[in-house]
Formats: sequence, structure tokens, C-alpha cells
Amino acid sequence: MNTTVHAVLVILIASACTILTRIAPFLLFGRKKELPGIIKYLGSILPSAIMATLIVYCLRNSISIQPLRGIPEIISILVVILLHIWKRNTLISIAGGTAVYMVLIRFVFV
Repeated sequence: MNTTVHAVLVILIASACTILTRIAPFLLFGRKKELPGIIKYLGSILPSAIMATLIVYCLRNSISIQPLRGIPEIISILVVILLHIWKRNTLISIAGGTAVYMVLIRFVFV
């Protein structure tokens, strides 16, 4: 198979899968007035579970016996928590924590 044809097929299949996953909830639950209980349960549990998984994934290499290893991450996490408690704005919390982390790893903990 030609490389160009293969690339186009991959893009088309990936696009179709993306579109299908985006419209599937509307096709499955669009006409019902009440969502099933399991969907409500997953909607309340999954955001926290996904965030916890992302935190563990991001911090998996930060634990070390080297001195000062992981301190920028800990400080940034504290900044995110404090900003979120103070402002209750996810965008400000994430942007502030990211900015603090970048300053720390580029200028403080070089």
C-alpha cells in the first residue's frame, strides 16, 4: 500500500472514531429525559478518579532519594490547591501552578 494512501486511511479512521465517540452520548441518551443511575454515578465519580490518576502519573518520577528532587512539584501543587481554594477557578489554578512550576525549574532549581 502506498504511504500516502495509508496515511489518508489512518486519518480517516481516526477521524471517524473521534466523531463517533463525540456523538455516541447523544445517540444513546439524547431522547431519554432521565439518565440511568450508573451514568449519574460515573459522572459524579470519574472526574475525581481521572484527576487522581493524572496526579499519580505526573508525579511518578518525582519521588527520589536525591536532595531537592520533587520540591518544585510539591510547591506547584500547593499553589494550585491554594489558588483553587481562594478563587474557585480551574483555569486560574492550573495556569498559576504551571507558571510557578516553570519559574521554579528554570530559575530556582536549575
